[in-house]
Amino acid sequence: MISERDYYSKSVQSAGRVETKDLAKNFIANVFAWMGIALAITAFTAYYFAITPSLIGALINPETGGMTILGWIVMLAPIGFVLAISMGLQKFSVGTLILLYGAFSIIMGASLSFVLLVYTSASIFKTFAVTAGMFGVMSFVGYTTKTDLTKFGSLMFMGLIGIIIASVVNMFLQSGTMDYIISFIGVLVFTGLTAYDVQTLKKIGAGVEYGAEQTRKLVIMGALRLYLDFINLFLFLLRFLGDRR
Repeated sequence: MISERDYYSKSVQSAGRVETKDLAKNFIANVFAWMGIALAITAFTAYYFAITPSLIGALINPETGGMTILGWIVMLAPIGFVLAISMGLQKFSVGTLILLYGAFSIIMGASLSFVLLVYTSASIFKTFAVTAGMFGVMSFVGYTTKTDLTKFGSLMFMGLIGIIIASVVNMFLQSGTMDYIISFIGVLVFTGLTAYDVQTLKKIGAGVEYGAEQTRKLVIMGALRLYLDFINLFLFLLRFLGDRR
């Protein structure tokens, strides 16, 4: 027979589990919303740069076909924005982080405008659709799986470091075979990181305080992580599925 005290205790525990699930669900929903906003800004910026001769001409020298100084700045600037957002998570206000996040999305769009010049529109849309499908499936897996992906995530990060080192080396070797291998591993790594990051964000969301400033900061940081997973997965898949002009 269940006593009144036992019933009250179980009711509190049940309410706590429901509240935790709701917090995690709300947190993840906000993360995906901000990620979607960034992707929309990036897509629009990339398209606008690609169809505007004066803008794309500022990034690429029309005579040599090489990148201008501004072009190199645009290509490398996203790294600086990612570091600034990551390192300034505690120091910056939510408004400052949002401004940095928005500026990062625009800069990424400008840097990705080169993609629209190299590959056909049909293959870009096809690759985007495939990327969205894979990303959606792995996000679902990461959110619903009961398996702890911590060790799996560590393996993926090791793979990411390997990709970076191999990519730098291949800049000098210019090996087509090595580029193919890097792309294949890149698809695997960012597919896995998507599931790992979503699970990590779900855990974070379950323990945050709703409406707190720190929570809003973590939403922006989470959106940045998933945005980078999506973009990198898209770029690696494009090497396989993209048709050059």
